[in-house]
Amino acid sequence: MKRLSWFNKTVFFFNILIAVLTFLAYVLPFLAPKLFPILSVLTFILPLFLILNGIFFFYWAIQLRRQVVLSGIVLLIGITFINKFYKFSSIDLPEHERDFTVMSYNARLFNLFKWIASDDVPKEIQKFINEQNPDILCIQEYSSAANIDLKAYPHKFILMRGDKIKTGHGIFSKYKIIDQGNIDFPNSDNNVVYADLKKGLDTIRVYSMHLQSTKITPDVDGISQDINGLDQRRSSQIFRRMSIAFREQQLQAEIIRKHKEESPYPVIICGDMNNSAFSYVYRSIKGDLNDTFEEGGNGFGQTYHFKYYPARIDYIFADKKMKVKEFKNFPNFVNSDHYPIMTRLFIE
Repeated sequence: MKRLSWFNKTVFFFNILIAVLTFLAYVLPFLAPKLFPILSVLTFILPLFLILNGIFFFYWAIQLRRQVVLSGIVLLIGITFINKFYKFSSIDLPEHERDFTVMSYNARLFNLFKWIASDDVPKEIQKFINEQNPDILCIQEYSSAANIDLKAYPHKFILMRGDKIKTGHGIFSKYKIIDQGNIDFPNSDNNVVYADLKKGLDTIRVYSMHLQSTKITPDVDGISQDINGLDQRRSSQIFRRMSIAFREQQLQAEIIRKHKEESPYPVIICGDMNNSAFSYVYRSIKGDLNDTFEEGGNGFGQTYHFKYYPARIDYIFADKKMKVKEFKNFPNFVNSDHYPIMTRLFIE
């Protein structure tokens, strides 16, 4: 430190600070949010910490300074976390007649309240689904008021809730539904639906989930939302809102995990988790399932229209008995605040 200029000493101070926060964020996915609710917010911005550590690493490396070791160690320890944020390559496996595709999409009530200044959103969504033609389709924030016509799916389970505004989940399938049900969360409007599907000789349980929202929304198609005023709000208010949501998500995730563990069939879990892949909630629900983005995706895998960084908060998890052959996200399809995601699977 004595040989560093005053500027480099200042840089290294912030380097140490970011390194400490990054290490803390590495540990938090293993700790229940109710224990450290405010700190749990750090997992949501872990990608930013990784990027900053990368900048520090190259800053010291080009100067051949030994301070490069700190960020180097941080990045080396967090290499598995980097894979959850960005995939450098994807698999390219040939299609098989026994492959099947699963799509998950938070449709935001098909633009029922005109968040996007267009009357064509329901038709655009219907057209997109028909073009992609997934074998199994899970829609969160479904609204029957949009009158979406999905004739390709002879089997469906739709659960609607609410008094004045009815919203819910829809599971649409080309395979016969032999059983169905839902999981309610205490003191919450969010829930999960599931359906047992008969595919040939196999039976699969498909969950569609929507966990507690942080209620921090982006700017969609030029429409001003909460996040646009983020720089004018006290950070403590934002952190408090998110920490409360993460505590509620913890309980919801534990309920889903218990239900999943009691399933007599291989499971697929789809939906809007409203949390990052670095969180306790993600780790709790995923368990030993495959994250289809990690297995078959590439790039950032962005699923949410967030102005400030490529957020991935929607997931498709698949049982280890299923081989992930492809994963797609559709960041150019902006007809909701979320983007559709789709995977191609093969039951081994």
